[in-house]
Amino acid sequence: MKKIFLGFVGLAVLLSSCVSQKKYADLEAQQKETQDLLNTATVKLNSCLEEKATAEARMNTLEDQNAFLKANNQELINNMGNLTTLTTKGAENLEKSLESLQEKDLTIRKLQNAITRRDSVNLALVQSLKGVLGNLDDEDIEISVEKGVVFVSISDKLLFRSGSYNVTNEAKQVLGKVAQVVNNKPDFEFMVEGHTDNVPYRSGVLLDNWDLSAKRATAVVRILQNDFSVDPGRMTAAARSYYVPLAGNDNAADRARNRRTRIVVLPKLDQFYSMIEEGMKDPAIAD
Repeated sequence: MKKIFLGFVGLAVLLSSCVSQKKYADLEAQQKETQDLLNTATVKLNSCLEEKATAEARMNTLEDQNAFLKANNQELINNMGNLTTLTTKGAENLEKSLESLQEKDLTIRKLQNAITRRDSVNLALVQSLKGVLGNLDDEDIEISVEKGVVFVSISDKLLFRSGSYNVTNEAKQVLGKVAQVVNNKPDFEFMVEGHTDNVPYRSGVLLDNWDLSAKRATAVVRILQNDFSVDPGRMTAAARSYYVPLAGNDNAADRARNRRTRIVVLPKLDQFYSMIEEGMKDPAIAD
């Protein structure tokens, strides 16, 4: 075995001695060039691997972004659908609100028209009263309109003697003129109010100023009914005593102002509603 090994060694030495120095150098250069190429290829391979990893990572990022955008786009589409629904409902609500406002505006216009008609009737009533009572002293009779109601205030000295509830003959002439106007306005009702000053009244069968004001109111109502045929169903007698004064009761002049009988003329409620119904039929409002 040893002999065989020694034979191979000898053969190798013989062969190596056969290769020229030039060929060896060529082979060594080729081997170096191959090694350089290998190294360059390895560097490029590693660079490519890094670029691949970077590209894969970027691709994963882009895929995630794409998935997010798709989900977000779907959410936007859903929101647009919801917004369209809300917009439709908003438009319907707005339309209903406009219709409601129009109805309210129409109602207001109808009421305004009725009030205008009522004020026109009241103005005509005032003019009629002033026409028949125009020759009387303004201190004795005052005609006014407050909040759509006509008031005829007649002083105590014109209607009654001091402390009495019997209507004077002169006052009957005044009440006759008032009855003339009232009888021509059957659509009106009125209330006769008795007012006194705050001086205590305890004479005869009367207990106090309540009794006196009530007696004076009913006395006027009876004159209008019995002497001038005013429908009693249209009249109300009311006692106010001294609790609704025109002025303080500190002196004689103010107490005289407070002693009065007031006729409150007002349209019947059904008459006022009829004015509203008539206003509803008015073409200018119905349009």
